[in-house]
Amino acid sequence: MGQAAYVAVDWGTSSFRLWLVDRAGNVLGERRSREGMMAAGKLGFATVLQSHLEAVGAAPGLPVVVCGMAGARQGWVEAGYVDTPARLASILKHAVPVPGQNRDIRILPGIAQRDPRAPDVMRGEETQLLGALGANAADDAVVCMPGTHSKWVRANGGIVERFATFMTGELFDVISRETILSHAVTGADQAEDIDAFKSAVMAAFETPAFAANLLFQVRSGQLLYGGTPSSAREKISGTLIGLELAAGLAGDVPSTGITLVASGRLQMLYQLAFDTVSVPVRSIGAEDAVRRGLSMAAESIWNV
Repeated sequence: MGQAAYVAVDWGTSSFRLWLVDRAGNVLGERRSREGMMAAGKLGFATVLQSHLEAVGAAPGLPVVVCGMAGARQGWVEAGYVDTPARLASILKHAVPVPGQNRDIRILPGIAQRDPRAPDVMRGEETQLLGALGANAADDAVVCMPGTHSKWVRANGGIVERFATFMTGELFDVISRETILSHAVTGADQAEDIDAFKSAVMAAFETPAFAANLLFQVRSGQLLYGGTPSSAREKISGTLIGLELAAGLAGDVPSTGITLVASGRLQMLYQLAFDTVSVPVRSIGAEDAVRRGLSMAAESIWNV
């Protein structure tokens, strides 16, 4: 491993990840915390960043490239959006400098879909796309990026043509905690009921118009026929993911299938869901993708 060339930061709403990187892309040090945009807005973005830079021994003047919510309107410095159809390479050219700092800090823009019939925005996921597809990808691709707000992206020839956001993760959280279904999942442990998840995915995928009814059946089925809280949790998850797949797969799907950008439990669940509806998937780790995208940005900006 060589000398540090730049610092890469993925700054989300509630999370912060930083990597000290050399010219070859090797990670020399990293930091993780819950000091996302919400916390940094109170503590000060510069203060939070500097504390982590010192912790990894980043040299004074070492440049920093940032993606995510630090560039939101309520973040550190608004980085704006590149509009669809958005060439991925153009994201690299529109990084916004943070003024008044003793080092060069750039924040990458997001992507906006200014369509009155389907307005949408992403911030942070564009960097994952860069890492997953490359700035000048020639192939047609449909990319699924699960999360609190899942993104489905149609890209062709390195251009993001259109995308859609699904509040799947947030809905799962709200439904599990704030509705009658909270009683069904009370006491759920880490046990996984794969069959319950798969059957829920298929039911929602085949009959999405019955979504509200399928969710209530999680409770009524438990009352009438029994079932564990863990099984109920998997049914809620499967129903919501099945609904997302029904919409996301409604358009043309490339013969190569879907590019899934995810990690951990989400990667496992979505892979299982795609297998259930017989759609081939190429899987890429979410963290690897965002770090690769940030490296591409650093190379473009500073030629490192």
